[in-house]
Amino acid sequence: MALFFDQSWFDARLAERSLSRAVLAAVAGLTEAELALVWKDQRELSAAQVAAFAELLGVSGAEVANRAGISTPVPGADPLSRIAALERRVAALEAELAGLKAG
Repeated sequence: MALFFDQSWFDARLAERSLSRAVLAAVAGLTEAELALVWKDQRELSAAQVAAFAELLGVSGAEVANRAGISTPVPGADPLSRIAALERRVAALEAELAGLKAG
């Protein structure tokens, strides 16, 4: 388990998928400023955010939690919270897409 947030690992996973930190933030329901604090190990992730990171990066929640620092929670298997998290992610992605189309 990483003691601190493993920035290089997360950046490498994003690069492999041609994704930006902004997309990761939107999917996890974070602002870019909040994600910057996560990257600097100054903000903790919730279990739902760990699950969102995992889904987007194509890795397990345990892997994300392991790379995100010592006190990061591993997402549970609660199907209702997973559905709610997916609905939030879809809404965030739709908003991001609408912004890209408008711009």
